[in-house]
Amino acid sequence: MATIAQQVTLLEDLRRAQRANGPAAVLAIGTATPANCVLQDHFPDWYFRVTRCDHLTKLKSKMTRICDKSGTKKRYFHHTEETIGWHPEFLDRALPSLGARLRTTADAAAELAAAAAGAAIAEWGRPAVDITHLVVATNSGADEPGADLRLALLLGLGPTVRRTLLYLHGCSAGLVAIRVARDIAENNRSARVLVACAHAVLLTFGAPDEARLDALVTSALFADGAGAVVVGADPVLPLERPVFHLDYVLKAHSCVV
Repeated sequence: MATIAQQVTLLEDLRRAQRANGPAAVLAIGTATPANCVLQDHFPDWYFRVTRCDHLTKLKSKMTRICDKSGTKKRYFHHTEETIGWHPEFLDRALPSLGARLRTTADAAAELAAAAAGAAIAEWGRPAVDITHLVVATNSGADEPGADLRLALLLGLGPTVRRTLLYLHGCSAGLVAIRVARDIAENNRSARVLVACAHAVLLTFGAPDEARLDALVTSALFADGAGAVVVGADPVLPLERPVFHLDYVLKAHSCVV
């Protein structure tokens, strides 16, 4: 019978065999934006027109100043002027709109994530079925089955892919997802983790309101888009080439590379 010391040594050897030898690295990057692009200089005119609030001249002037000082040149949106026209409930706070917003953003988040992830996989150079883990982060909805399952189906990932879904982590969502992917890659030998983050602002979109200036600020700053990376340790050269290594991830969810 093995001694306790021998059992401990055996467990340590097993754990070392399961872990990667080197640090996690980003192996590929992909991004995606919707087709609807609005120049920031034109956004106040666009926004007040589609919300039918051109008569609120003081608020429009305030948003114009915010847009001018934002440093942003252009933004992309999944929703269009036609989308708003089809859904009057998006502008009338007396009408229920959450269901329509969630259905629309669920489609938008999945499509954007799939476009960004597809670009990352193409840059990576290996087939999608080689992805072993999937981490998806989005602030656009909280439905089940969620964006992770929809994305796996859209990309044709293998049926054994291990999915992690992160909802409503706010501005730190991307860094949280990278931290999770790093831990997976370094603790699972040969793991290849696809991280996809997508956002659509339709959930908070609405007509301007003099009583809610904070909403005016967010309307002037945020937009829709997605980013994706493939993360793995011990890259298979020359097929895989690290873009950069994830050297250390701080508890505050910031990443030093």
